Amino acid sequence: MDELGYEQARDELMSVVTQLESGAGTLEEALGLWERGEALAERCQQWLDGARERLSAARGGDPAEE
Repeated sequence: MDELGYEQARDELMSVVTQLESGAGTLEEALGLWERGEALAERCQQWLDGARERLSAARGGDPAEE
């Protein structure tokens, strides 16, 4: 998961959501997709948090304030 860039993680997350919304597959498959989606969402959030911190540092501010 750590090797995924933001766009890759986002695109895969969108695919997971689409698959879950379709309702196809077994309960076990849906649970596996849900868990993958949670991990992908966390990865996306890590990227966004990192970007926010970098922007704040470039501005000379505190990322918690923005």
